[in-house]
Amino acid sequence: MNSGQPFRTAIAPDWGSDAASRLRWERSLAFVRGSASVALPASGGLEIGDRTAMTTMLEAHFGCSFANTTVDLDTGAIRGCYPVVTAFEVIEHLYNPLHLLLEIRGVLDPAPSSRLFLSTPVWKPAILQSPEHFHEMPERAFSALLSRSGFSVVRRETFGIRSPLYCLRGIRPLLRCFFEKIRIVELAARD
Repeated sequence: MNSGQPFRTAIAPDWGSDAASRLRWERSLAFVRGSASVALPASGGLEIGDRTAMTTMLEAHFGCSFANTTVDLDTGAIRGCYPVVTAFEVIEHLYNPLHLLLEIRGVLDPAPSSRLFLSTPVWKPAILQSPEHFHEMPERAFSALLSRSGFSVVRRETFGIRSPLYCLRGIRPLLRCFFEKIRIVELAARD
């Protein structure tokens, strides 16, 4: 955690080594591959947040290099012009996700085929929410945020991240299997 701010965290070094993270990446990449919008190979991409193994997978799929953000995502300016931007499980960690989405809209190439791929946890009861998440939004609030930031949903999907065996470990794991889901969307900038 950074500077005593519990919601603003760096990626833990072991993040991505657990089964749930691998499943997130596989499902997110399958969703991205299901898009026919972005011409391949893309001229470049931007991944919001630190570089991870997912960055390498995105580069392989889109056939281009991806830049990663290095600014404070709550207040900083993002520069460049990209036909594809990804923000996988980032906005729930921010104090001001609207600022980030407006910044992304500003760097998304104006071509109609340009896309933002974004994922975030679906709202769940407080007892199951991560202490590192500032926003876990119900669908109505999430849709309003996307609309306010000037995006329209092209496609959406929701998926679970726990294996059936995990669900059998007790009451809390069973509740996680029921409630712990990721929503992923393909977004286009509205005119």
